[in-house]
Amino acid sequence: MDIKISEISSLIAKEIKDFKNEIDYSNDVGTVVTIGDGIALLYGLDNAMLGELLLFSNNVYGMVMNLEEDSVGVVILGDDSKIKEGDIVRRTSKVVEVPVGDELLGRVVNALGEEIDGNGPINCKVTSPIEKLAPSIMSRESVNSPLETGIKCIDSVIPIGKGQRELIIGDRQTGKTAIAIDAIINQKGKDVICIYVAVGQKNSSVAKIVDRLNFYGCMDYTVVVNASASESSPMLYIAPFSGVTMAEYWANQGKDVLIVFDDLSKHAVAYRALSLLLKRSPGREAFPGDIFYLHSRLLERCAKLNKEHGGGSITALPIIETQAGDISAYIPTNVISITDGQIFLSTDLFNAGQRPAIDTEHSVSRVGSAAQFKAMKKVSSSLKMTLANFRELQSFTQFGSDIDESTKRIIHRGEVMLEILKQPQYAPVSFIDEVISFFVSKYGFVDNLEKEEVRSFMVDLSEYLKNFNSDLLKEIEKNHDINDTQIESMKEAINTFIRERELNNGAKSK
Repeated sequence: MDIKISEISSLIAKEIKDFKNEIDYSNDVGTVVTIGDGIALLYGLDNAMLGELLLFSNNVYGMVMNLEEDSVGVVILGDDSKIKEGDIVRRTSKVVEVPVGDELLGRVVNALGEEIDGNGPINCKVTSPIEKLAPSIMSRESVNSPLETGIKCIDSVIPIGKGQRELIIGDRQTGKTAIAIDAIINQKGKDVICIYVAVGQKNSSVAKIVDRLNFYGCMDYTVVVNASASESSPMLYIAPFSGVTMAEYWANQGKDVLIVFDDLSKHAVAYRALSLLLKRSPGREAFPGDIFYLHSRLLERCAKLNKEHGGGSITALPIIETQAGDISAYIPTNVISITDGQIFLSTDLFNAGQRPAIDTEHSVSRVGSAAQFKAMKKVSSSLKMTLANFRELQSFTQFGSDIDESTKRIIHRGEVMLEILKQPQYAPVSFIDEVISFFVSKYGFVDNLEKEEVRSFMVDLSEYLKNFNSDLLKEIEKNHDINDTQIESMKEAINTFIRERELNNGAKSK
């Protein structure tokens, strides 16, 4: 039989013309086959979509996670004890959405954006899907403005820029959450909105954090999203995505947002539990093959947008807990490869009394000095090298052998520098106080002090300069820069303070 090309072409053209790009919703009811551990297996719903919201009996919702040949795997977003085998399930033809808007500020909500603080309903007028595509390359802008954390070691050595993703990593009880909370406290009066996402934390721990944020007046610009350890794995899984969706609302309006994910280790464990219950193939450490994609699609949504797209930013501080300082484990290496640097907290430094216990050797910011004010860059440029030299030579002091004067000076300078970097929790330092601290270090004004004297010296010096050289400090703070003339004026002022201090100490000793 001869085949005519013209006839085939006309048939194809007819099929294309008559094609209707519509989804058939006729099969929109299914039945629960099995239920347990926050997972339901459904029969029917042949036309269900991945990520679609389903409505169970008793107004419990679920989200489609698996599309099998003859069944649908669903995670339950609520109390699965209200669902039993044989129950009817209906499609909603919607994806999971959470409320967004200024109404959320000052509130504590769950992973679905529902209030859990007992302060009444949240009347948000807008909702937004929790899963979205990350901003494209062309809609982004390079990170060029600093996000001040008020933590001296971070702002000087490991600067964080608005729109950056900086990982906080370390063993348990080394101060990871403390750094994140201090960064939130330091945003007061800086027009930065903060979101704290607690994943798998104890409710009592989250309550203490909320109480502390209220005490310092930070809840006015903060949202707390809590998926506690007592909740089901599906709620822990969606919590970070809900938090970043809320952040995107403000970023698209041109505002700066700081979001903390505390922590993504528990988030990965929750996703692993879901995947195993859904009978997905396990890989390394029983995590599913898409565990990398889980965190990359979350963190890639945090970015600095260009002016054509609003000019806002989302700065992410994801937290990862390590076991015995092992940063080469599966989840830590995954998140390290996604983020723009990491702040590594050392158990040894913490136990030695160095707070915050930041290991500057293993910590890095891939944005670097591009996210620093000029004044900070000038006064802290040699700090990392000073600390590196100190760490290298510190081991010699353990042997008790004779050490030459040059080595003694380097070790003493490093010890003094560590004293300057120490600061208590919930006490972020202002920009001008940071500049003063690193100025006296850079120009050797504290080299002759004993390390026990350093903290009282810095307190007295800061008070003196603010009383007698306030115009100079205001000018530096206003321009975020320090020129040669101001450097000389600062040196003169500090020398005057040291002379007066020595005279006062001499008078007291008599």
